[in-house]
Amino acid sequence: MQAQVPYRLRLTGAPGLAALPAGAWLALQAVALWPHGRWAAGRLLDGSDDPLGLAALAMLGLVLVRLAPRLRTAPRPGWFAASAGMTAAATLALWALPPLAAAVLAVAALSLAFAAWRPDDAPWLPFAGLALLALPLVASLQFYAGYPLRLLTAQLSTWALQLAGLEAARSGAAMTVQGQLVIVDAPCSGVQLVWLGYFCACAAAAWTGLRDAVLLRRLPVVGLLVLCGNVLRNTLLVALEARPQGLGEAAHQAIGLGVTAAVCAAVLVWTVREQEKELRHADRH
Repeated sequence: MQAQVPYRLRLTGAPGLAALPAGAWLALQAVALWPHGRWAAGRLLDGSDDPLGLAALAMLGLVLVRLAPRLRTAPRPGWFAASAGMTAAATLALWALPPLAAAVLAVAALSLAFAAWRPDDAPWLPFAGLALLALPLVASLQFYAGYPLRLLTAQLSTWALQLAGLEAARSGAAMTVQGQLVIVDAPCSGVQLVWLGYFCACAAAAWTGLRDAVLLRRLPVVGLLVLCGNVLRNTLLVALEARPQGLGEAAHQAIGLGVTAAVCAAVLVWTVREQEKELRHADRH
């Protein structure tokens, strides 16, 4: 009687490679995509982008170390094939697409590989989100989305100040408040706050094991929290800057950091509570 060949041997066709653990497979795929990592590292080292992605990269490492003992011994075939195909696409994109777009394909390849090896109870979407946030994105987001966000923030802040009884009007990305001209500059666009908000959501979801479907349905709430926080920050700063005595730099920074911390805390608390609701629902059924 012929012994049944283990599934992972049939998939790889090479006993030596089949004996590799899941972590080694993921490491090999990361090595295959190294040109994208080298480009991302270069963007950070030359000062072209903020180093926020390092926090996402560190969180990815913690998640993988935590899950390493529970990774599957054989990958899910569909996800494994998709990750191989996306790796090939990311490699070809080095000659066909802008570096950031090619790096997004590399992130997709790694995320699909993680989906192939992850435990059944581990979510995939937070891992993919953290991998995307690990890229040097902030400068590009500021270039393409910064001005529209500044316009939106200025308009919403104008309405808020008018409701508070102050004389306020918007012109482009600038506001006139009580006769004082205040410019809503790039740091006030909220791009960094958007990054921090979604980083907190993905990090908390990955750590608590929040289901992908639940996180996907709740992501708009993160966006709403970030928008409200940015408008609140801008409204407070503009109102104080428009005073005859203006606002000191230390107070300006303190208000900005305080609102940023409050938004991040709100996202973290909301994500943890969503997981607690999921667990209570599972216990009832």
